Amino acid sequence: MKRTKAIELLDKAGITFEVREFEAAEFTVEETSEHLGLPLNMLFKTLVVKGERRGIVMALVAGDDQLSLSKLAKSMGDKRAEMIDVEDLFRLTGYLKGGCSPLGARKAFPVFMDETALLHERISVSAGLRGVQMLLAPQDLQRVARATVADLRAVA
Repeated sequence: MKRTKAIELLDKAGITFEVREFEAAEFTVEETSEHLGLPLNMLFKTLVVKGERRGIVMALVAGDDQLSLSKLAKSMGDKRAEMIDVEDLFRLTGYLKGGCSPLGARKAFPVFMDETALLHERISVSAGLRGVQMLLAPQDLQRVARATVADLRAVA
């Protein structure tokens, strides 16, 4: 099993979790779903967003949902929020696209988690490497990441 900062944080916190690995090629949530046999609504993608006053935050939404930047901005206490450029992802977080974890980034950014995560017994998030996922109770992730839970989904 590969070791990452995110995995080490969960170990240190005494959290029960499972690591699953696969050979990633496309670095998408759909690819992860197919390889791990998990539904998209159980896979939570980590998106990195910048608020006009709050700065950089991480937002977790289910693989079959889109992030509402306006709802996130409101949860952040900001008027506006925008996705960061993918070219800035590694510099800011130390993670590559398709391997961005809400835990263990270069800096501990505030984390916002969509409320639908709490509907599941376990959810899957990136462990910080492409093709490495962690499955854990959403409440445990919320506690370790100090995540704010809110409605972050865009209305379809």
